[in-house]
Formats: sequence, structure tokens, C-alpha cells
Amino acid sequence: MSGLIMEALLLAAGYGRGLEPLTHTRSKVLIPVINKTLLDHHLENLVNAGVDRVVIVVSYLKEQVEERARLLSNKLSCEVKVVDQGKPLGTGDAVRRGLEEISSEYFMVVYGDIYVSYEDVKGFVKAGRNLLGAYEVSDPRKYGVLVINEDFTLRDIIEKPEKAPSNLINAGIYLLSSKVRKYLDELELSPRGEYELTEAVVKLSREEGVHVVKLNYWKDLGRPWNILELNKDLMSSWRDSVIKGKVESGATIKNPVYVDEGAEILSGTYVVGPAYIGRDVVVGPNSYVRPYTVILDQAKVGFNVEVKESLVMNKTHVSHHAYVGDSIIGEECNLGAGTITANLRFDEKPVSYVVKKVRESTNRVKFGAVFGDHVKTGVDVSTMPGVKVGAYSWIYPGAVVTRDVPPCSIYVSEEDIRELRDECRVDKRLWVSY
Repeated sequence: MSGLIMEALLLAAGYGRGLEPLTHTRSKVLIPVINKTLLDHHLENLVNAGVDRVVIVVSYLKEQVEERARLLSNKLSCEVKVVDQGKPLGTGDAVRRGLEEISSEYFMVVYGDIYVSYEDVKGFVKAGRNLLGAYEVSDPRKYGVLVINEDFTLRDIIEKPEKAPSNLINAGIYLLSSKVRKYLDELELSPRGEYELTEAVVKLSREEGVHVVKLNYWKDLGRPWNILELNKDLMSSWRDSVIKGKVESGATIKNPVYVDEGAEILSGTYVVGPAYIGRDVVVGPNSYVRPYTVILDQAKVGFNVEVKESLVMNKTHVSHHAYVGDSIIGEECNLGAGTITANLRFDEKPVSYVVKKVRESTNRVKFGAVFGDHVKTGVDVSTMPGVKVGAYSWIYPGAVVTRDVPPCSIYVSEEDIRELRDECRVDKRLWVSY
């Protein structure tokens, strides 16, 4: 496709309910992957692979995406156009609206909540024919499963079948001919009330063929634990430490660790990489940072704190004697002294997590908690494996959190509620909400 302008559509309109509580306060494409947002990774891969112009389709928290896209456009010297989908009516509607800004004969489509390697993106840019990215998974029932002809063209996509014909699923990356417009215009609402891009792609394949290509690497980022897994995969390739900040005498750095400018690793702290310590972070003294941990800018990890395979976001404070295990802690949280995120069930079975009121398995024996932004915990708080705490919520001191906490809530233990009730009976001036 030499000499032709290559354009891409990035679909970033959806809310991302499976990523709650992280999406209470941010678009799903602005969730950090190591030290960059997912949007950064998408745009960098597309531009470096040869895409000249990117159209981002947005809806939920669109202003956030517009602001970040503007910064990235200047940084990458690439034209980025943001289109408001309005009411999210599915991927078919999103592509149809985005196509109003697309003029090239072939264009890419990438779902915003996936991660695809640069090498795979580059292969799509250079193909010059209809392509659909595929990936083999162990449990295809949660995805659109592909039915393929002998010549590796697409025959059909079966959405979330109870009994899947194969383990090969639609990975959410395409290179499509502009002829798909015709089939997008013909779409009708699906049973779940959306216009489905996959229906138009199947019809396009029947007319001129859509070739199925197996991707080398792909990650579905529709759940919080997938973010931890992606961080781990990306950091596993690190070979050397980068120390830009200050490591005090008596602190130990082992294996590849990135310590950004202004960061301080205080005496007695033990950091085992691969790990990422962001700008102006303070860790220690006498703390333990274990492999595959990411601590983002201006966070503080206090005295005698242990952090294992977790993501701690910007400006969060983890106070002394706390443990953060296999967890995600949002921005500007404050974890009181002795806060523990338990990450292992007594029976050592995989931890479950509630999504859309349905409990599903994380397929991880160890998984802790997910805190939204601006959460505060009192001293000696414990959260059970797989619990999520909504943005802006407070957890009362000494509480054991055994269930999900909605956003903007105060979680009080049953014992504290009884005590407060007794106080109200004695002093009628006290008013307590629980």
C-alpha cells in the first residue's frame, strides 16, 4: 500500500462495565499499562506501523479522551480526529460514524479495550486486503468464535456460543475495504439492542473475502486482572535496570527495575524486578517491592509496606505496615496503616469477581482487591480476595470488607454499626447513616 494514506478507526466509546471501579472516573482507554495509558500504546503502535491518520470514536467521558488524544497527536506528529458517537449503539454504529471521517480505500479498525503487539499491527498496515485478526483462547465461550473456510477466509462469527466450534476467536482488529459501508448501512439492531460490526464483516467476506490472520500476541483488557497480566507479559522482556532517581545506601535493587527521575528508594527497602517505580515516588524505608509491581508518579509507599504484582496509581499513599497483593489501587487513594488486601482464598480455589451482578472466575488463585480513585481506608482494614471498592468510598477503621462497595459510600463493620446504634439510643442528638 505504498504511497497511499493509511487511516485507522479506534473504538473507545463504551463504558467498560467489566473494568469497574476503574472506569468510575476514567475512560477505559485511559487505564495505565505500566507507565502509559492504553490509548498511548494504541496510537504509538499505529503511527510507528505506518498509519497516517487515526479517528477515535468516543462517548463516555469523551473530554478525557479528547485531551489525551490532543497531547499524543502533537507528540507523535500524527493527525488524530475525535468523533462523538453519542449514545453507544454497538461497534457497527461506531464504525459507521467513524467512517464519515475516513477517505482511504482500506482502513484499520481496532477495539479500544484490547492490546495487540506492534508487529501484528504492522502486518495489518502492509497487507492491502481485507483481514480479521484471530487469537486462540482456552475458553472461547465469552467471545465471537470464528468459522473459517479452507482458504482461511471468514465464513461466520458465532457470538458467545455455549458449545464453540473452535478455540479461535475474533480479536477485534481488522483491515477493511471501504465497501463495508454498504453492509453497515443495512444493519439492524441485534437481540441485545446494538448494531454489530461482525455482521457487516461476515457479509463483506461473502462478497470479496476477509482473510483470517492469527496474531502473535493479544490480550483482552475487559477485566482488571487482565491489566496485571499484560503488565507482567510486557515487563518479562526487560533485561537491564534504569536508575534515574535516588537509591539510598542500604536499599537493594535486584533484577531489572526502572526508577524514574525524582523517585527515592529509601534505606532498608528491597526491590525485586521486573518492577517500575515512577517519577517522584517514595518507597520505604524498609519496604518490599516484589516482581511485576508498577508504582506510578508521586505515589508513596511507606515504612514496612509490601507490594506484590500490583498496580498502584498516581498520588496514592500506602501507609506503614500495609500489604498490597495482586491488586489495583486507583489514583489519589489513601490506605491507612495496617491495610491488608488479601489475595488467597482458604481453599486456594480461583478467586471470583462480580461483573454486571454475575460472579465469574478470574482464573487466578491469587487476586486481591480493585480500588477506584480517591478511596480512603482507616487503620487495620482488610479486604477479601476479589472485592472491589468504588471511587470516592471510605472504609471505616478495623473493617473487614467481604463484599463490593459502591462508589461514594462509607463501609462500616457490623460491630461499629451496633455501637453507633447504641450511642444513638443514649444521645438522641446523634444522627448516623449506615
